[in-house]
Amino acid sequence: MATSILSAVTRIPVRKDIAMTGEITLRGKVLPVGGIKEKLLAAYRAGITTIVLPKENDKDLDDLPEEIRNVMEFHLVEDVDEVVRLTLEGAPSPMVPKNLAAETGTTTPQ
Repeated sequence: MATSILSAVTRIPVRKDIAMTGEITLRGKVLPVGGIKEKLLAAYRAGITTIVLPKENDKDLDDLPEEIRNVMEFHLVEDVDEVVRLTLEGAPSPMVPKNLAAETGTTTPQ
């Protein structure tokens, strides 16, 4: 849902060839979820082979049949910035908070 909301606000479309699952904290950390095997089998049946998963769910990939695992491309992520870069078409760089920008001499994207 976070990706969908960001897409709506920025008007940057989400890639149509990718599936993702996971939960995020308020600070942007991606948390593991259950039911990975079932979700990946559903994505495979739908013809989607590029998958974004929480890094902590990497052990669940062993439950997937090898012939399916071999045709899928997995991106194991730890934070929401990684998700944005992978899923939004032409995604902007992560924004630097104004107080941090002043301290480091960087600027925030306009």
